[in-house]
Amino acid sequence: MTLELACCLLVTAAALFYIFTPGKLYLGQRKTRASYLRERKDAVYENLRDLNFEFKAGKMPDVDYQSLKASLQDEAATLLAEIARLEAKAAAAPGKARS
Repeated sequence: MTLELACCLLVTAAALFYIFTPGKLYLGQRKTRASYLRERKDAVYENLRDLNFEFKAGKMPDVDYQSLKASLQDEAATLLAEIARLEAKAAAAPGKARS
């Protein structure tokens, strides 16, 4: 009986140690604001394509389509403006450092 209890405790301790011991984590590359915005832009464009498909398939009324399309286009325009601003800022930064 005590040997069985000792084995159970040993297995439990080993399992808990395995589960809660932190290992090496690969977190990937750090995302910049520009890369995040580009990913978001791609998602918005994909949503626009899906919206267009749904409308052409007759699954969406015209009023909802126009509203959602305008919303997604506004978001895309905002994202593109922010990306352009960040790229212009990044292009200007090396010139300032050299002067």
